[in-house]
Amino acid sequence: MAQDFTGKVAIVTGGASGIGAAVCRQLAAGGAKVAVADYNLEAAQALAGELGEAIAVQLDVADAAAVQRMVQATVERFG
Repeated sequence: MAQDFTGKVAIVTGGASGIGAAVCRQLAAGGAKVAVADYNLEAAQALAGELGEAIAVQLDVADAAAVQRMVQATVERFG
């Protein structure tokens, strides 16, 4: 049974593969708008394309400025 995430926005780091990708899929299936954040931008873009209301953001979580850009891009897109 999927949870209802309608109206929610989620950022998933490491979202392009493995457990992160599974989390992205579950959130999207529940109605969330998803930011797929990953170092591998191509993989993040591919997954975001599958999900519907989703964006891909390239991210190195060790880079504080990149984290800020990720949040900013997510807010600009989804509010």
